[in-house]
Amino acid sequence: MSQKPGPGRSEWSVQEVARLAGTTSRTLRHYDAVGLLPPSRIGSNGYRYYDQAALIRLQRILLLRGLGVGLDGIAAVLERDVDAAAALRTHLDWLRKDRDRLGRQIASVQRTITALEEGKDIMADRAFDGFDHREYKEEVEQKWGQEAYARSDEWWRNLPDGERTQWRAETEALGQAWTEAAAQGTDPTGPAAQGLAARHIDWLKGVPGAPTDPENLSGYVRGLADMYVADPRFAANYGGPDGAAFVRESLLAYLEGGLKG
Repeated sequence: MSQKPGPGRSEWSVQEVARLAGTTSRTLRHYDAVGLLPPSRIGSNGYRYYDQAALIRLQRILLLRGLGVGLDGIAAVLERDVDAAAALRTHLDWLRKDRDRLGRQIASVQRTITALEEGKDIMADRAFDGFDHREYKEEVEQKWGQEAYARSDEWWRNLPDGERTQWRAETEALGQAWTEAAAQGTDPTGPAAQGLAARHIDWLKGVPGAPTDPENLSGYVRGLADMYVADPRFAANYGGPDGAAFVRESLLAYLEGGLKG
């Protein structure tokens, strides 16, 4: 938000909140209409008023929108993460990681431009700083352990070029299939989406180190499904936030069906 509310304030009008947040009254009314941000109260004059809890909720909504998460995904995140302080700490981590990654990519591209303009060779060991697939290392280790990451990373490094290319192609094809199904308004509980869910889980099982044994598979898939929605880096693989929400709903429906298929 662009300004701090005045001291001692307990609520703000819709116009004030729109100005403070750099948005519009129309947007705030839309957030109310879809159940994301109801006003704290509506005055006898029909005006909408928002208290501190509503301002904090709006800050979270705007952060998630800035990360590329759609309204359905935001609703899912807000429903799941009821501890505002803990959720904001997670948002802050995302922002810091994105800032650091973008800073490294900017520096890397600038070095390449400078080398090209000066007729010099690029420094191969620095040309891809910020582009490394291992950027998810910390997240994988935190959620599923160091051994899971180490095994997956070793598998990826030792794949022959042909198999690595094939795996990438299969991954892109799966993402495209999900994207097309979501765009067509496919029923996430219907046979087409459930077939994709089964295919998706088989794809996950193909990665050594992933906790896809019968005891851990359900929790692993649920965690990934939430991550697809909450993190725009993953959502981009499925056409964006709405596509990721469709994938999540399909996978959860598949899990509820007892992992049949």
